[in-house]
Amino acid sequence: MIENRIRPIHSEHDYRSAISRVEDLMEKERSEAENDELDVLATLVEVYEDQHFPMDAPDPISAIRFRMEQMELSQSDLSPILGSRAKVSEILGGKRSLTLKMIRALHSHLGIPADVLIRGGSSLPEAPAGIDLDSFPFAEMAKKGWINKTADFKDRAEEIVQDLVACAGGQEALPKALFRQGGGARANAKTDVNALQAWCLHVLCEARNSELKGVYDPETMDFDFLRELARLSTFDQGPKLAKERLAKHGIALVAVEHLQKTYLDGAALWTIDKIPVVGMTIRYDRLDNFWFCLLHELAHLWLHFPDGSDGVFIDDLQLRERHHEKDDDREREADNVAQEALIPSDLWNEHPVRQRPSVQNVLSLARQADVHPAIVAGRVRHETGNYRLLSQFVGAREVRPLLIEGAA
Repeated sequence: MIENRIRPIHSEHDYRSAISRVEDLMEKERSEAENDELDVLATLVEVYEDQHFPMDAPDPISAIRFRMEQMELSQSDLSPILGSRAKVSEILGGKRSLTLKMIRALHSHLGIPADVLIRGGSSLPEAPAGIDLDSFPFAEMAKKGWINKTADFKDRAEEIVQDLVACAGGQEALPKALFRQGGGARANAKTDVNALQAWCLHVLCEARNSELKGVYDPETMDFDFLRELARLSTFDQGPKLAKERLAKHGIALVAVEHLQKTYLDGAALWTIDKIPVVGMTIRYDRLDNFWFCLLHELAHLWLHFPDGSDGVFIDDLQLRERHHEKDDDREREADNVAQEALIPSDLWNEHPVRQRPSVQNVLSLARQADVHPAIVAGRVRHETGNYRLLSQFVGAREVRPLLIEGAA
């Protein structure tokens, strides 16, 4: 009868004894019972070693070199995978870190586990859905200071977008950052969708980082609220006061410059945290344009998706002057609400400024409506189609310095 040598391994002495017994068994002809003993001992030894002598995962460079040796690959063979011979040399020399794009390529072509290539052993993040990384406006975003400047935007495209998406609220926030296509959306046909995505994501990111003084209550948003907001236009710092008033009610007003080929003035959005947002570009730095655009977007938030369930409203207000017949009912309603909140129709229809747009009449109606003269001048210019008229009243270059940091 064979003595049972299998015992739990509790100490270094037990471990050495088990190793010695394994070596003895490996060197002899074994019975069936001894084969079973070897299997059990090997398992016990493996468990003990995992607990007491854990092996560090290979560093990414070592893993790449090991796979190159296995597959008999040269540095030139890695050039198509990593981008160029220079990049291969820099990576293997520890002078350049791997990007997510490179990690995906190495995992796909060489079968190296992603968690080995990512420092810290984390899993490979899911690629952002619905975003064309090759066409994203990274250079322009860096020029505006939205992202860090780097020479290798193409290589680090995914990391940059991953950070931007995370700041905007994560993958779930992405659908909220895509403009409504069709359905009468007031977006220019020449719009660069990638630039528009980037702008929306940046606005959502800024909104989530803004300091709001209150929590939004849909019950506070009504016509009287918009009318009171319009009256703030009479103050020299009216746009800034409007931003502060909205913040007290849990609404984020985010003013950031437009990107090339976006052709937009404003947008009504919601963050993933249920914060209503008015995004504005101040593309046309005039008081009349600012106040109309602001109230137009607030009308969307009030009337058309008070709970954030309808995506995004993107507005190029120049399209008010063209193709107005293509606007959907919601756009016309937002226009009407904005106009009524700025200048009530009973005042507008009865005032002589419509027939005689003199300085005296502009100032008279502005006093009656309790709004800035720029709003009256803007309405007259829009109604007559004469944009040379009353240009001294529209408050050119007076909005941007109040709302966009660093603007002159």
